[in-house]
Amino acid sequence: MPYIPTRDEALDLLKTYNRSESLIKHALAVEGVMRYCARKRKADEEKWGIIGLIHDLDYEQFPDQHCKKTEAILRENDWPEEYIRAVMSHGWGICTDIEPQSELEKVLYAIDELTGLVTSTALVRPSKSVMDLKPKSVKKKWKDKRFAAGVDRAIIERGAAMLGVQVSDLILDTIMGMQEVAEQIGLKGNAVG
Repeated sequence: MPYIPTRDEALDLLKTYNRSESLIKHALAVEGVMRYCARKRKADEEKWGIIGLIHDLDYEQFPDQHCKKTEAILRENDWPEEYIRAVMSHGWGICTDIEPQSELEKVLYAIDELTGLVTSTALVRPSKSVMDLKPKSVKKKWKDKRFAAGVDRAIIERGAAMLGVQVSDLILDTIMGMQEVAEQIGLKGNAVG
């Protein structure tokens, strides 16, 4: 029987390599969106969530070796090849040449950057919350290239195209997934709901 990591094991591994609160919150946000998208697609929610949780495992300590160091760490810990490949594919065209192929890989690639834009949009709202955030608010901020300038909108567009969905639908899914973990990621704010 091949080794399948648990969420607790993934979280422990994440916290072994990451101390930054913002990186841990980002990992939890991506996990939340991956779980939401897996349920929507009737896929393996646990697998999708765990991959989302550890996708940036190496980023804090080894930013110049992003994805490559994660691959080594996961191999040392006997993680399944499918999990390793999925994590590597989110860096396609940036730091790896592994193109997202599966639905899981395409979703991870598409929503990773998008969680940053959704977070930034939520934080400038009076409520400081993702709970009352609408896709049109994110789309409005999308057009302002100076807003969340570090978010590569071309990656999000490429990911949406790979999935055959509109960016606005991807934004809605990302908001919905982040609402489920709003408390953990500090985006519950003072919104009612």
